[in-house]
Amino acid sequence: MELFFNGIVESTQTQATAFAIENGRFFAIGSDTEILHLKKAGIHTVNLEGKTVWPGLIDSHIHFQMYSESLAQVKCETPTIEECLNLINEKAKEIPSGDWITGQGWNQNTWGCFGSSTQLDSVSGDHPVFLADKSIHAAWVNSLAFRIAHIDKNTPDPIGGTIQRDSEGNPTGILFENAVNLVERLIPPISRSQRLSLMLKGQQNLHRLGLTGIHDFDRSDCFFTLQQMQQADQLTLRVTKGIPVGDLNSAISLGLRAGFGNCHLHLGPVKLFADGALGPQTAAMFAPYERTDDHRGTLLLKADDVFETGMLATSNGWSLAIHAIGDKAVNEVLNGLAMIRQFEIANQLPGRYHRIEHLQVIHPDDIQKVKDTGIVASMQPTHVLSDMFTADKYWGIRSRYAYAFASLSKKGVPLIFGSDAPVESPNPFIGICAAVTRRRENGEPGPGGWYPDERISIAQARRSFSEIPARISGYGNTYGSIKNGNAADFIILPQNPEIVLAPELMSIQPVQVFVDGKSVFEF
Repeated sequence: MELFFNGIVESTQTQATAFAIENGRFFAIGSDTEILHLKKAGIHTVNLEGKTVWPGLIDSHIHFQMYSESLAQVKCETPTIEECLNLINEKAKEIPSGDWITGQGWNQNTWGCFGSSTQLDSVSGDHPVFLADKSIHAAWVNSLAFRIAHIDKNTPDPIGGTIQRDSEGNPTGILFENAVNLVERLIPPISRSQRLSLMLKGQQNLHRLGLTGIHDFDRSDCFFTLQQMQQADQLTLRVTKGIPVGDLNSAISLGLRAGFGNCHLHLGPVKLFADGALGPQTAAMFAPYERTDDHRGTLLLKADDVFETGMLATSNGWSLAIHAIGDKAVNEVLNGLAMIRQFEIANQLPGRYHRIEHLQVIHPDDIQKVKDTGIVASMQPTHVLSDMFTADKYWGIRSRYAYAFASLSKKGVPLIFGSDAPVESPNPFIGICAAVTRRRENGEPGPGGWYPDERISIAQARRSFSEIPARISGYGNTYGSIKNGNAADFIILPQNPEIVLAPELMSIQPVQVFVDGKSVFEF
């Protein structure tokens, strides 16, 4: 047994200052007097010295393999396109001739323009280049990459994707949505040992930020490596592993269901895409984007498509997690999920935790529908900081219901928060600050934040990064909150987030992180 005392403990018990751990679980929670009363010979005690203890935090939407591999890629989230090109030039000098240069994070809205193949050609030498944008829904490639992929002016756009072209029909270097895969699929994969090494590094980075669990949406290579980590007793994160819809039939044929596994690695929902993203203006909207004639984004799923897949999934023990960003896509998904709910009732199936991923803008008439349909809103508050001015530019007044945390929460909709890393930083304290203040670190857009009516409290944000995603994962009775019997996943913070000035939330750094009562990070 181990006793922690003299702290501020955010538990299911009020006014707790101390707790006891035994066999990796919370054994008792209460006052210093109550907990220290348990002390016997050989029992270790820890004086928290007034520090705050929170439950371990959970990122409910991350691409763990992509994030881990991005640690070795070019960081393209630069203030200017020239700075990005300089980074590509430096990388080209470092790596062997012919090797691919990969990177992620560029944003044409920040730069004021898209890049071109010609610009990359001037700095990349004999290296093919593939750079994913910040949203991971577009890519910027050089001419050598186009030649390897056999893409030229005669190449048709793939279904659900677009090759950007100049006035003469020649590819410019920018690919949108499904067109991205025309090049990405040709990049040689890293070795299994390299992937394992990077994912172990990624895991340690996440622990350092206060994360003890994730809901991952990468593919089978990621799942393979997570299993390697678990079998070698190296997996200290708790992972809910989503699967792409393309793997659903194979999973069903093997008799697999959501929840299979254990509390450190188990199967989660089936991932689908209903539209694109705000940055490249491929999110599906009811009305045209501002400053365009009639551009409404790309709708990839209609309600009937959602229903068809949902019948198969829910009949075989799977829930759905559907990417939907634009208000039209959200509406179609809600209509499809409403039909799935009726199907579940008619066939006496359990009502599963179906989720909408991102839900970045919603028509006000659909807010009640999210509640009525019993849908989980899986959202990423940090997107507010990156996207607020882009949303104003392209969505205009519709942005009033962008990232509508408070509107959804007031209706009783379960909110689970994540980062979408590597799209954004996986630091949950940046996400909490974004949800609470809706202001950038420099104070923009002002003291009240961006659409301040959608701000929520620190306590609400904390629950959306802990106990609610644990419940949605199916393991809410074993972790996600500090209560007797739960796994002892917790973080020790040098400051109490409830009383620091709001901007300081972003810079909070845990001094120690525990999973199953064992320290996995110490500052």
